[in-house]
Amino acid sequence: MKTPSTWLVVAGARPNFVKIAPLMKAIRRYNDHDALSGPAVRPVLVHTGQHYDRNLSSVFFEELDIPRPDVNLGVGSGGHGQQTGMVMIALEKFISAERPDLVIVVGDVNSTLAAALVSVKLAIPVAHIEAGLRSFDRTMPEEINRVLTDHVSDYLFTPCEDADRNLLREGIARERIFPVGNILADSVAMILPKTSQSAAAPFVSGIARRCGTEGRYALLTLHRPSNVDRKEVLEGLITTISDLSARVPVIFPVHPRTVKQIRTFGLEEHLAWLDEEPLAARSKTGGRIFAVPAMGYLDFIAVLRGADLVFTDSGGVQEESALLGVPCITLRDRTEWTVTVDCGSNILAGQDAESIRTAFSSALSRPHRQDPRRPALWDGSAAERIVGALKDAAR
Repeated sequence: MKTPSTWLVVAGARPNFVKIAPLMKAIRRYNDHDALSGPAVRPVLVHTGQHYDRNLSSVFFEELDIPRPDVNLGVGSGGHGQQTGMVMIALEKFISAERPDLVIVVGDVNSTLAAALVSVKLAIPVAHIEAGLRSFDRTMPEEINRVLTDHVSDYLFTPCEDADRNLLREGIARERIFPVGNILADSVAMILPKTSQSAAAPFVSGIARRCGTEGRYALLTLHRPSNVDRKEVLEGLITTISDLSARVPVIFPVHPRTVKQIRTFGLEEHLAWLDEEPLAARSKTGGRIFAVPAMGYLDFIAVLRGADLVFTDSGGVQEESALLGVPCITLRDRTEWTVTVDCGSNILAGQDAESIRTAFSSALSRPHRQDPRRPALWDGSAAERIVGALKDAAR
């Protein structure tokens, strides 16, 4: 019997969990049907513990049928240097003992860079899923993580053509670049049939009806330090969107870190905080931003799918809205997902109030697209292409 090839899959935060789900399924399918053409794959799933809140971590494993992690490093929160260093220390011990044939990293979080650096120093090949994305904004910690991870990785799996061009421009050899499409499209395809099970979508639609908007609502997500770590910026965004909520109510699943900043800056009065009694709370300023706890993936996709538009600073939400045909207003000046701007689903509005208002009027006038114009290879088969490319390379 051939010895299985060991692939270490490293995930640490919400964006990673969503994207490893189809990869783990594709590996299982390979072992079930195609392993006769080569050694079986023994996947080892490592959770670094970068995100540990249930609604940002374990719920994703449950909803997306991700196997229980083989190890949880439990690094927790901390500054960028501290967190990256803690992951590196813990991973180096584990990888040195495990000696995998390959380490797979996803996206651009601190765990991604930490795993890539440790692996390459131990002379273990690295595969980077979602390679080549660039915002060209070095003030974003994620941009540093992307660039460094790409330049030490052996296999670069890109989601779109501009990512290929970015890597070639940076001098990375073409034979290391594999255009496979967006693995998040696989995840969305997996979760969509389950959204009818979500209690969040009818709850949100009920809020909208009670507000007299016949089920129409917008969605808001905020978590990036550039938007939530300075009072004047966060207050400006919330007050601008609160003004716009006079036209459609806004549902705001609040990231735990953002909750902390809202309370630190004393901005609670701008939001209606919903707990047990759906419409008992009202914002003191008269706005209709309804704050709810951070959602699991099933509930979030169900609510996003029904929204008229979404305000966000998240890269993942830019992708998800493009896949679902929901107009997106990105509260950043630059994005690594320029392909979503090119396909017409995404408007970059930044933090400027007038730009946000203009983008809101434009987005609200757009109908939902039942058949959105998706970028090439955003077809739900990226994970299969990744596993196929890695097995071909191993032969």
